[in-house]
Amino acid sequence: MPKLILTRHGQSQWNLENRFTGWWDADLTEKGEAEASKGGLLLKQKGLAPTFAFTSFQTRAIRTLWLSLAAMDRAWIPVEKHWRLNERHYGALTGLDKAETAEKHGKDQVHIWRRSYDIPPPPLAEDSPYNLAHDPRYDGVPVPQAESLKLTLERVLPYWESTVRPVLDGGQDTIISAHGNSLRALVKHLFRVADDTITGVEIPTGNPLVIDLDTTLTPVAADYLDIDRAKDLPDLS
Repeated sequence: MPKLILTRHGQSQWNLENRFTGWWDADLTEKGEAEASKGGLLLKQKGLAPTFAFTSFQTRAIRTLWLSLAAMDRAWIPVEKHWRLNERHYGALTGLDKAETAEKHGKDQVHIWRRSYDIPPPPLAEDSPYNLAHDPRYDGVPVPQAESLKLTLERVLPYWESTVRPVLDGGQDTIISAHGNSLRALVKHLFRVADDTITGVEIPTGNPLVIDLDTTLTPVAADYLDIDRAKDLPDLS
């Protein structure tokens, strides 16, 4: 049966600075690069050899995939990029310091924006320096103004069904290098996690999550490879 490997990008510069990142193209830090390479080495040590890869349009996820595949000696496998695997769009919160935002708007309000399932943050203003309307990679793409996790799932799921699932149905072990919320959306779908539970599921940076799937692509086992940085997973029983 196929294996699905989910890898959140390594630490980015805005992760380090504790800023809301979303669709903004923050790059990896040196620590993030090391996390990505270590993830690839752990996969290689486990004898895992994906034959197809997917990633987003964002540099931190793309470079994490490059570094991981290089560490596995599998930089040659096919890679497909798509905006539907991008991080959740944080709207007007993009670029803001998380602690300062909590002081300004209150911890409860920021918690709702960050962790509620279906309440998005305020929309990004058209004159924001973080507006991606003129970024060539998004030519013809309906760039959102802000997204909840629910909206993120609604854009990720069609790509999963139309493009990723057929690769897995064909028996190919597959790696997806993406983001905390786009991967959280996939985990919700695959593990059938309740709306009020999924927001508490954490996806650590640069730590491959290896999921064993049955013939219906239902998870039957799942483990993080870096045990020291593993997070709790949904119950498979």
